[in-house]
Amino acid sequence: MEIEKPPVDRQADKPDGDRRGLLLINTGDGKGKSTSAFGLALRAHGRGKAVKIYQFMKVPSARFGEHRMFEQIGIPIEGLGDGFSWKSKDLEHSAQLARDGWAKAAATITAGEHFLVVLDEITYPIRYGWLDLQSVIEVLRLRPSHVNVMLTGRGAPQELVDLADTVTEMTLVKHHYNAGVPAQRGIED
Repeated sequence: MEIEKPPVDRQADKPDGDRRGLLLINTGDGKGKSTSAFGLALRAHGRGKAVKIYQFMKVPSARFGEHRMFEQIGIPIEGLGDGFSWKSKDLEHSAQLARDGWAKAAATITAGEHFLVVLDEITYPIRYGWLDLQSVIEVLRLRPSHVNVMLTGRGAPQELVDLADTVTEMTLVKHHYNAGVPAQRGIED
């Protein structure tokens, strides 16, 4: 490792545009997409902003660590699915749950009552053809100007990437699964 001198001058000019709602995407094969989105939700909630989280692949009865914590601090989080596709007993039912969930999420976005709406793992039902990409884009384009939306999931479609204000691609460098270490409660739930 090479030691660097810390910067002492501002490295970039401060933007001078108007503040507005942003469209953000966390995608890629690395870990941290949902975790980062949840951190953003905590940041907004900590500033007294209204936040709603929808999880497209989690079941409504999910009790992962994030559900327990968000319940304690008052951030609504809602599972809309029936688990990942390999756990589904009926993929058409899974698709219908995604469509029904999108109707809820779209209504929340367009109502404009939330500062931040997180659409966790939404790329999967889009990629599976369960949600119409153009319908999702239309809602995101026409959302109230103050509403921020965070989307997560692997393989974000290029059309969403093009529409977004900020896109972060999580890159897998190393994963403990490859060393035979199973998922850890509190890290992956």
